[in-house]
Amino acid sequence: MTLAIDRTSATTSGTPHAAEPGLATAPAARGTEFLAPQGIPTVAGAALRVPLVTGETIGYANLDHAASAPCLDAVRAKVDEFLPWYASVHRGAGFASQVSTKLYERTRDVLRRFVDARRTDTVVFTRNTTDSFNLLARSLPRHTTVVVFDTEHHAALLPWQGPNVRRIPAPRTRLAAVSAVDEALAGSPQGPRLVVVTGASNVTGELLPVAEIAAVARKHGARIALDAAQLAPHRRISIRDLDVDYVAVSGHKLYAPFGAGALIGRADWLRAARPYLAGGGATKLVTEDAVVWNDGPERHEAGSPNTVGVYALGVACETLSRDWDAVVAHEQALLTRLRKGLESIPGCAELRLFDAPVDRVGTVSFTVAGFDPGWLAAVLSAEYGIGVRDGAFCAHIAAKRLIAVAGGEGQQAIRVSLGLGSTEEHVDRVLLALRRIVARGADWEYAKVDGRWAPVGDPRELPPFC
Repeated sequence: MTLAIDRTSATTSGTPHAAEPGLATAPAARGTEFLAPQGIPTVAGAALRVPLVTGETIGYANLDHAASAPCLDAVRAKVDEFLPWYASVHRGAGFASQVSTKLYERTRDVLRRFVDARRTDTVVFTRNTTDSFNLLARSLPRHTTVVVFDTEHHAALLPWQGPNVRRIPAPRTRLAAVSAVDEALAGSPQGPRLVVVTGASNVTGELLPVAEIAAVARKHGARIALDAAQLAPHRRISIRDLDVDYVAVSGHKLYAPFGAGALIGRADWLRAARPYLAGGGATKLVTEDAVVWNDGPERHEAGSPNTVGVYALGVACETLSRDWDAVVAHEQALLTRLRKGLESIPGCAELRLFDAPVDRVGTVSFTVAGFDPGWLAAVLSAEYGIGVRDGAFCAHIAAKRLIAVAGGEGQQAIRVSLGLGSTEEHVDRVLLALRRIVARGADWEYAKVDGRWAPVGDPRELPPFC
């Protein structure tokens, strides 16, 4: 079987490689926002070529957006524009410090608009969703009951510890999921209560019934925190419409991989809690005998903040918000193409939370009978230039349970996740590659190295800056 993909010898020189069909080429100028003809924001590295074990190069098919999304061209351009002005924030008298402070604080308003927050909601900048939920966990009033599905990503599952945490199995229908939360809250002690739920599963891409769960939480006087790490890059979010109290997002999922995230929501618990970190910036006054802490979001932002990362996060949010319809349409077309193709691969079983079809973002996890997921991922990378994720996706309980439901074995799967950097050619390539591997195996020998599959005698060289 011959794959219809363009491979160019790695030893070719003299002229630049042509871009892969369907790939947006890198912008020729900087300082402006670059949009593909269909209105989809373009990503840095869209024309990236990677080496194969055969000595050829090929355009990189990045199908791992759920782990870390590539940087938007608009973000890269704006960050480059800002970098000469980068300086300390809040306490600098210099003009560059004033510029940095203005952008840093203005980004709080950008994040409020991005999630349609209430006027009184606060925005605390963090490193990522994990950091945000650990901050929220540290800020809960004493004896708060926390209700969370045990199939959550570890970022939303593990920060809550102690006897007042109620982990409930995720049922097989949306209605049953709502009922499970209702029952858990009804059986919990009186006092502050918090429901934690993901917007979109990082394992299956399926959307949870957030608004319906929020209505149940309100009935019991509970608050609700939304893990939007996988939802925010793909769909418009409204704190008001969903009626949630807190939203956590990660920049590296939102095409702003500069190490910033945010916790957005009600200020009272955060204002009353001890500072998440003790240090400069979190204080109003320090004397020999006492410390007076800030009341605002700075209370939990001690130390010099990631000003560049925060600005990048804001630019990404503004860019995505300009045409959500185009973003969703692009992804859903690719998702339909991918899922239909996977149905034709012998032994392929897709993982699902719910028995009935539900709305979902562009993430699909699956197993292929008789094939180790880690081995498959290594072959896809080394021989076809495709980046996918294998393993349990930092959601071990979910992966193990859903693999068993799908009739698979083990605790690991393959995940293909789509985004703005994905094209029809990428989807077709991974489908063709999987069919070929299932039919005739790999063209190279592989062995485990430090627990991971890798090509034996891998001839590929890392780029010079590594």
